[in-house]
Amino acid sequence: MPLTKVFSFAKVDDVAKGLDRFLERESAEAIERNGMFTVAFSGGSLPATACRYLRDNKSIDFSRWYVFWADERCVSHDDPESNYRLVKQEFLDAMEGKIPDNQVIAIDESLVGSPEEAAKDYQIQMETVFDKGRPRFPEFDCILLGVGPDGHTCSLFPDRPQIEERSKWVVHIDDSPKEPPCRITLTLPVLNAARSAVFVATGAGKSKTVREIVDDKSVRMPASHVALSKGTVYWFLDVAAAKGLSTNKPTEFKM
Repeated sequence: MPLTKVFSFAKVDDVAKGLDRFLERESAEAIERNGMFTVAFSGGSLPATACRYLRDNKSIDFSRWYVFWADERCVSHDDPESNYRLVKQEFLDAMEGKIPDNQVIAIDESLVGSPEEAAKDYQIQMETVFDKGRPRFPEFDCILLGVGPDGHTCSLFPDRPQIEERSKWVVHIDDSPKEPPCRITLTLPVLNAARSAVFVATGAGKSKTVREIVDDKSVRMPASHVALSKGTVYWFLDVAAAKGLSTNKPTEFKM
C-alpha cells in the first residue's frame, strides 16, 4: 500500500524550515546512494516556501543536484508566468554557480511556440540524465508539488486527457483551464515512480482541497492519484491547511 505521511506546522515559516531539513536529508541520502540528487520543482507559491532556507543551506552539496521542472508554461524564461523564472529568483540566483548550468534542465525557449515539440524535447533532455527504459520511467529522488483548488497538481487538470497518459514521460497541454493555456507537464507514471513526492500547501483556502485528497481520496482530483509505487508521499502543511483533516491526522515532523 502506498505510504503517505502528513506533517503540520504552526506557521508557513516553519513549513519552510521543515522542508529545508527534509531536502538536506533526502539530498545526502541520494548522493550517498547514486552520487547525485534529482529534484523537480513546481511553480506557484511553492518555490518561495521551499527555498526560503534551502538557498542558504551550507550543509548540502549542491554541485550534485540536477534540477528539473514538474511542469512549465510555454513562455520565455523571463516571462512573469514562467516557473523557471520563479525557481531562478527564489533559488538558482542564490546558488552562484554551485549547480553547474548543464544540471539545470529547463524548457527549451526556442520551442515554447510549439508545446508538443517542447514536451518531446523535455523528455529527451530528461533521458540524458535518466537511463531510458531502465527502469521504464525515471526515478526522481524528490518531486516538489503544489495543489490547486480543483485538485490539480503539476499541469494535470481534472477531466483532461493528460491525466490518463501511461507511456510518455512528458505531455503538452494546449487548453489549460488556467492561464496560460499552453504548458508541458510530467505525467502520473513519472510522479508515481519517484522516491518521494512532497506536496506543500498553506493557508485556510487549501484546507477543503487537502481534506478531499488526503482523507476522502477523491478520484476526481488529480493529486489523489499520486500514489508512489515504491516511495512515500509527504504533505507539508501549516495548521490552517491541515485543519480539515480527521482520518489522516498530521504528525510531528522529526528528522
